[in-house]
Amino acid sequence: MTRLPHRPRHAAGHSQQSYSKAHAAFDPIAYKRRNIIERTFCRLKDWRRIATRYDKLMINFEATVYIAALVIWWA
Repeated sequence: MTRLPHRPRHAAGHSQQSYSKAHAAFDPIAYKRRNIIERTFCRLKDWRRIATRYDKLMINFEATVYIAALVIWWA
């Protein structure tokens, strides 16, 4: 079994810049808001009827989402 010769990344046709990621500045306010939205969707998906899109008509599905959101907000 023979090994292939080692090729540096820049020789493989990739730029060196594509391997280094520039990190965006951390915004705690945006992170907190996004986290609230993600947790809300998780709570909505706890309702099987919403998670599986049981209703065929959009109006019924929308009403179910409103009722679930109201119950979640109330609790």
